Amino acid sequence: MEKTNSPGLFGIPCKSCGSVNRKKFTAEIGIHFSELKDIDEPVVWVFPEVVVCLDCGTAEFAVREPELRQLAKGNAAAAG
Repeated sequence: MEKTNSPGLFGIPCKSCGSVNRKKFTAEIGIHFSELKDIDEPVVWVFPEVVVCLDCGTAEFAVREPELRQLAKGNAAAAG
């Protein structure tokens, strides 16, 4: 886990509040399809590194390509 007082480590400062008081974490996030027609679709699990602003709580992460394909198809089981 890293903390920065310089915007250089994570790029620009927090997009919400401008703070550079941010920290990197590892995470596991279950993304659910939100429409009623997708209620039976399984959750898409992603395991990104998340940068969290410790002042306002805004979090940023990127979804890897395999999980991104699952989300784009709208079917969590399709891409395996």
